[in-house]
Amino acid sequence: MQFPEDAVPLRRRTVCALGAATALTAALAPTRAAAATPPATSVPSDPFFSYDRPETYGVVREDVKVPLRDGSYLAAQLYRSASPDGQPATGTFPGIVYEYTAYAANLEYFGTGAAHFVRRGYNALVCQARGSGTSPGTVDPFSPQEQRDNYDAIEWLAQHPGSTGRIGQMGVSYGGHTGLLVAVNRPPHLEAIIPTNALHDWYENTIYRGGIYSPRIRDWQRATAPATLQTYAEHPLYDDYWRGRSVMARWDRLTIPTLEINGWYDRYRDGMVKNYLAQPDHVWLVSGPWDHGDPATQYAGIGPGPYLAWWDRWLTEDEHAPLPAARITSYELPGPGAGTGWQQFGHWPPNDAHALTLALRADGSLKPAPGVGGEASFEVNTGTAAPHRGQQIRFSTRPLARDVVLAGDGTFAVDAAFTADDGNIAAVLFDEAPDGAATRITAGWLKASHRHGHTALSPVTPGAYHAMDIHIWPTHYRVAAGHRLVLRVSSDDYPEIDSDVPAGRVTLKVGERGAELRLRVRGDS
Repeated sequence: MQFPEDAVPLRRRTVCALGAATALTAALAPTRAAAATPPATSVPSDPFFSYDRPETYGVVREDVKVPLRDGSYLAAQLYRSASPDGQPATGTFPGIVYEYTAYAANLEYFGTGAAHFVRRGYNALVCQARGSGTSPGTVDPFSPQEQRDNYDAIEWLAQHPGSTGRIGQMGVSYGGHTGLLVAVNRPPHLEAIIPTNALHDWYENTIYRGGIYSPRIRDWQRATAPATLQTYAEHPLYDDYWRGRSVMARWDRLTIPTLEINGWYDRYRDGMVKNYLAQPDHVWLVSGPWDHGDPATQYAGIGPGPYLAWWDRWLTEDEHAPLPAARITSYELPGPGAGTGWQQFGHWPPNDAHALTLALRADGSLKPAPGVGGEASFEVNTGTAAPHRGQQIRFSTRPLARDVVLAGDGTFAVDAAFTADDGNIAAVLFDEAPDGAATRITAGWLKASHRHGHTALSPVTPGAYHAMDIHIWPTHYRVAAGHRLVLRVSSDDYPEIDSDVPAGRVTLKVGERGAELRLRVRGDS
């Protein structure tokens, strides 16, 4: 029997039937209505998010060539504050690298966004990365060369006659990645950044999930940087190639004020949280109910107002411009409801979050007490279709007697045996409603030969048990009373990971001294 939801990627408000396999004999606890879809205009009550000031300038655009240290150049658009006669306004202004990206097709869209800040007294530069648009060369996403080019663009803007020399950088996705990466290169005039839906490490976030090659962005690679289809496959282990494309490898250098705009449904949420955890004194984290891409196109409540407050604080040095009232501003999914929606915390995970350990039991249940020891097994899925019943195992809690709020990351700790000389484990956590509809919450993945890290392979002995700790990506999610937490374990989670291991079977130890799901929950959940 097929489970159609297994082929559905993690997306906002995805629901589907889990089927009868998770039914337990226990009587249902009292239930309450599921939370509604979040309103598209709700914003945190914090004044930071409602900040604005009037327009004082017009906008004039100049097409420029930004010189680079190797003699090449970047094609770019410089947007300057303009006087009423349409000429650049006199005086000097702080600068924003509004997008440093390979998406030349979006230049007009970027220009429209940049104008919001230009009309309020900023210069803004939109750069076409080397090899994109009319910039000469070849696109090599997030490479050391691209980082050097970005550094040069920041310093060029700082030295412009119309600049105060105080520069910020912002961007979404590609532009968020480049902003974080150039920050750890420390251009002298870069004062602050706003990366949105961005990485901490290109290998871990995107290309190899738990050491498993991911097909998630292959269409993007073909369209944007086709040479990477070969290059990435040639670097299955974490080496200097990936360190050069990593913020994580230089976290100690992420020391300028950083406003991270994270989506709890986004493919980079793990990296955004890890950046905060690595530098909590320099990073402010906003995590909302959106997927990958510009939050403003998905969720009208987050717009340019808080970004303007950030730039006014750090680039114009206006002490009256507000910062976020707390380091963490997070939307509790699925929200809104009593006590849900936007919340603020001094730390992440919140101070009242504590560990919850659930054992995978031999009867298919998830409970704090492990019960008798045993084994559970499934067949390896070697295709891209959703795993059928024999290719997965599911473990479920009883219907919850009260709400449980997940707040943080998790670990799936398991002893696994493989009939082949390697294997993959994918652990996916679902919220199952009383009617059987299910919402995917979060997941984690790990290749057995990468169980001790990604820099070298750890041999896998067929038939022997190997201890594996699988990192479960963070979330902020309320599972309602009457719902169940369901963990699906398989070898496949397309399109997040490839089915790239030999056919065979995977056996897990369950019950006493067996597999555990370790989560973080808030309060008395």
